[in-house]
Amino acid sequence: MPFLTVAGVDLHYVEHGPTAAEHTAVLLHGFPPDHRLMTGCFEPVFADRPGWRRLYLDLPGMGRTVAPDTIRGTDDVFAVVQAAVRQLVPDGRFALCGESYGGYLSRGLVAADPAAVTGLALVCPMVIADHAARDVPDHVVLYRDAFAAALPRGTDFDAIAVVQTEETYARTQREVVPGLTVADPAAVERISRNYAGTFPLEPADRQYPGPTLFFLGRQDSSTGYRDPWQILEHYPHATFAVLDRAGHNAQIEQPALFSALVSDWLDRVEQAN
Repeated sequence: MPFLTVAGVDLHYVEHGPTAAEHTAVLLHGFPPDHRLMTGCFEPVFADRPGWRRLYLDLPGMGRTVAPDTIRGTDDVFAVVQAAVRQLVPDGRFALCGESYGGYLSRGLVAADPAAVTGLALVCPMVIADHAARDVPDHVVLYRDAFAAALPRGTDFDAIAVVQTEETYARTQREVVPGLTVADPAAVERISRNYAGTFPLEPADRQYPGPTLFFLGRQDSSTGYRDPWQILEHYPHATFAVLDRAGHNAQIEQPALFSALVSDWLDRVEQAN
């Protein structure tokens, strides 16, 4: 497993695809799972696209990336990610995929250098850092199969999942839970105290012209779908998809539509670049 030392942090990342590929994607997970949140849903889509190099980062304090005491908030996390991308992508051109907190960081990277980002995919992105200020629906469960009905209530899965089935439970155990288990509680708490970044989140006085995808859950009670609508005009070439029967792990609950919409986005990125 490769590590990269940047900004005083030994950052762990997972790489797939040829180093000299025509296209590069940088993928940023949510808070506080790890890269498996992204490899689980994106790698099946990339399987038929040999022209892509994929870089899945473990953010500081999450996965195998240890966060020193100098990492005290989202500004520090952003600085590490920005420095890592500069080193990992020497030609400076890459597509960005961000889920939840990773979507917040991705918007910051686009705002910092729009010309470097060949495309942007936001999966249930965090638009507003302050949980109390978000416009989100109440949590509901729309479907629960016999397997899920036998599970205990009140678990993290029960609190997040809108479609509760044996398959969504299994994928949550594979893709989400391992990262939650290994996250550093002290680092997570430090970052949470300074959760809002001070960096710009959209390009100043202009729009981002690259192919963009918003993949959102209609029943997402964590980051919602209404706040992302408020920033849509910054992205004139965005597909904005709000899916029924989908919560904050919409990529797990609606895998066929996730695959179709991400494939369409990748087509647009390839054709534009």
